[in-house]
Amino acid sequence: MQTALVVGGTGRTGQRLVRQLLERGVSVRAIVRSRSKLPPEVARHAALTVIEANLLALSDAELEQHVRGCDAVLSCLGHVLSLRGIFGPPRDLVTRATQRLCRAIAATAPAAPVKFILMSSVSVHRPGRLDARRGGAERAVLWVLRGLVPPTRDNQRAADLLGEQLGAGSRFVEWAVVRPDSLLDGDVSPYTLHEGLINGLFSPGKTSMANVAHFMCELVSNPQTWADWKAKLPVIVNQPARP
Repeated sequence: MQTALVVGGTGRTGQRLVRQLLERGVSVRAIVRSRSKLPPEVARHAALTVIEANLLALSDAELEQHVRGCDAVLSCLGHVLSLRGIFGPPRDLVTRATQRLCRAIAATAPAAPVKFILMSSVSVHRPGRLDARRGGAERAVLWVLRGLVPPTRDNQRAADLLGEQLGAGSRFVEWAVVRPDSLLDGDVSPYTLHEGLINGLFSPGKTSMANVAHFMCELVSNPQTWADWKAKLPVIVNQPARP
């Protein structure tokens, strides 16, 4: 049985991720602020261990204890869509959590690299202007957003941290950053994966939260999927329905 630690598991995508991991037979540890925010049938699952805590308030030793023995660590952390959630502290939630979790994994010196999977957004770009579809106008808009809207800057810094500090050669941590487009409700459905952007900022695509959770589960449990996408920032979008 694989073991995965999930943070951000009470969010709309995070709840779907926890549920799908459990359905696949993965043992899940979830760090959440409130157990009551999990669906009752999920919270009662025998393979789920709930840790009620503020992630950033945990000590290094506590965090190391929670990641020890995990095959994967998955983050669906994000900022609440409210004025306080967007502009209030902590403005660097995703970056700090990513840094601390990766540091905790390395401190446990696992025998095999642990997969760190970060849910992000298509507002995040790959380094070196590899996302060729992003033109000058879009880059200018994102530059302004990163200056004025803390979550946009936070998501980019978290992705940069993985790409620049860990790269493709970390001994203890391997990573992938999942980039959905406009998030929607819905069940798991056919979807496509792309190394770069396929839709413009002003004409976004659609991605169901269930599909994001499904792909993150595939990264955990399917060795070929992980080999294809580790150290990359795959974009996931729903496959258009046939007419």
